[in-house]
Amino acid sequence: MDTAANIVEQPANPVYDKDEVVIHIKGLKKSFGSKHVLKNINLDLKRGENVVVLGKSGQGKSVTIQCIVGLLKPDEGELTVFGEDVALMSDDELKQLRNKIGFLFQGGALYDSMTVRENLEFPLTRVLKLRDQNEINKRVEEVLDGVGLLDAIDKMPSDLSGGMRKRVGLARTLIVNPEIMLYDEPTTGLDPITSREISELILNMQKKYKISSVIITHDMECARITSDRVVVMNEGEYIAEGSFDELKTSDNEIVRSFFKEQS
Repeated sequence: MDTAANIVEQPANPVYDKDEVVIHIKGLKKSFGSKHVLKNINLDLKRGENVVVLGKSGQGKSVTIQCIVGLLKPDEGELTVFGEDVALMSDDELKQLRNKIGFLFQGGALYDSMTVRENLEFPLTRVLKLRDQNEINKRVEEVLDGVGLLDAIDKMPSDLSGGMRKRVGLARTLIVNPEIMLYDEPTTGLDPITSREISELILNMQKKYKISSVIITHDMECARITSDRVVVMNEGEYIAEGSFDELKTSDNEIVRSFFKEQS
């Protein structure tokens, strides 16, 4: 089955303004004690755009997306999502914001004590407050079919491969129709074929539903497939920005080092 071509059928987002900025970050700084993790982060993410963030471990890539969803509070700078200042949001406002944002963690973050079906039912009943079991069943089956795992619906996460867990995690995030997706190393630990499948799923969700995404990855094939724009992070700052092909021929040695294995 071509999972990339069979994303779950759900209502596409309405007509949208491709120039609308859904995430605005300017002069963002974040320190932990004497360690300055984010020194000066500037980024605008537009509606329906995929931005890939490249950077070595420990550069603060994940800290940035934790600030976006309000899990961490920046020390300085501007950070707005859908035009609202995240740092000023109440707990209820943050909860509403997070309902619009999908977050795919490195490990998929499935509940090990629940079956695949129960993992997907959880956000429908807890976030969307659905009560109609027929509707819940339909949505769970559709989203699993979209990622090619309908036959795994009653399996436990421990029975799944790493790639299957990642796809279930992606399905669980997609099932609540997020407007923004935040991916933290979506292909880590996967074989090349499965990594490509996940990358193509990300690309297809963007094209079909106009989802805006920030994708943190060190997988250059994932970056090539999914990105509209790439930013390179070094020592707490974004030092370069452009398309994958533009950065591939950059004069900056740090930027160029990411592309050494690309032909």
